[in-house]
Amino acid sequence: MNEMTSSVIRARNPRTGQVDYTCPAFPASGLDALIAGLRAAQPGWVTAGIDGRATVLRAFCTALAARREDLLDALLADTGRLHESRIEADAAGVWVDCWVEVAPRSLDTLPRDTGLAGITGTAGFRPYPVVGVIGPWNFPLALGLMDAIPALVAGCAVILKPSEVTPRFVDVLQAALDEVPALAAIFRVVRGDGALGAAIVDQVDMVCFTGSTRTGRLVARRAAERFIPCFTELGGKDPALVLEGADIDRATSALATGATLGAGQQCYSIERIYVPRSLHDGFVAQLAAKVARLRPNWPDPAQGHIGPITFLPQAEILRRHLDDAIERGARIVTGGAIETHGGGLWCQPTVLTDVDHSMLIMREESFGPFLPVMAYDSLDEAVALANDSHYGLSAAVFGPEEAAQAVARRLDAGGVSINDAGLAPLFIGSPLVPEKTAFNHSGLGGSRTGADSIRRFVRKQAILSNPATGPSPWWFSL
Repeated sequence: MNEMTSSVIRARNPRTGQVDYTCPAFPASGLDALIAGLRAAQPGWVTAGIDGRATVLRAFCTALAARREDLLDALLADTGRLHESRIEADAAGVWVDCWVEVAPRSLDTLPRDTGLAGITGTAGFRPYPVVGVIGPWNFPLALGLMDAIPALVAGCAVILKPSEVTPRFVDVLQAALDEVPALAAIFRVVRGDGALGAAIVDQVDMVCFTGSTRTGRLVARRAAERFIPCFTELGGKDPALVLEGADIDRATSALATGATLGAGQQCYSIERIYVPRSLHDGFVAQLAAKVARLRPNWPDPAQGHIGPITFLPQAEILRRHLDDAIERGARIVTGGAIETHGGGLWCQPTVLTDVDHSMLIMREESFGPFLPVMAYDSLDEAVALANDSHYGLSAAVFGPEEAAQAVARRLDAGGVSINDAGLAPLFIGSPLVPEKTAFNHSGLGGSRTGADSIRRFVRKQAILSNPATGPSPWWFSL
């Protein structure tokens, strides 16, 4: 298990179970000087304009791409996964190009007619000077950069604190930053635990947090006390609804992936499946047959499908959810075990039936490759079951397009995939899809997607100009 003293982080390799990496922890006492330096450099970053910032960010992406193999090695050691790490490693350049293209339109400051005779209104956008980004362990590079990049494009300085569980990739990130001094001056990456994260929240001008709902509440409460904006993306318990007329072969293939990608260790994983009673048995048989073919990526990380449990305490949560479900009458169709390979822990992808909402596995976030399937008798019942959750991050609906669209609009979820699963995370940080927000306890604040989501990182001014030389009609007569 990862350990941290006041000055050193010791990280566990999830594939071997060994603590095989140490690095210095950034001291909270050093934050004053670091953030003061970011504040001092940020006005020059704004003056550079979007084109100037784009040149610097692209140089950084080039430096990072040159270290791709080192980055993959570090992410593999951090998370135990290769396939998902390849996706992470290639995201930065795409995001920079997208946001640089969109930013001039989203941050447009052309004067507009106000509808009041002669008066024009001009939008003013003032970047928050220093943005704090606090990332999680499950996708440590991507879930930090997806907030840091648009903030930097908008003109903010950024301090990023990844999870202490996955600290290795920072070495490669920092080496790329060192090649681009203009970016290193306004983008700093620091390693430390929750205490350092709390200290960051106490000093920055806005905060972006990705992680558990429990910790997100603490971050939001502290941000509210300081009157700074807080954007959080938190836990999920994503439902999938299968409708009459659905393509069962397609649905079972999509869900076998959507529930197990990243070993189910993503907040967008499908964790509950609702199927018409008339389709239930055939659906479960197909789903279980496909899930049973998924294999751990051991010993070769380039082979197989399922990575290890990255964060050791998560294994106990998975065991608790399985044990509770079985005690309450659930039946395991396939999977159901946590295996040891080479010192690491792998959770078998698991299909369960005879589940209900009295079970932890249907209510609490499991964060593992579980596919509990519950039968329903009416569409209204299915929608009610899907919405019976404290969470509301995303969902999936399988069925004829018109019917699926109608159901999607009844779900309490920010991103809904139709006839697929897990489409929303493909576009996190993207300006190219509609905006979405988290429902219920899955998050707080504006969208990470959509062209205007970059406006999260700026304070907005309405600059109103009256060119008239005479008195305005609403003045006192003096």
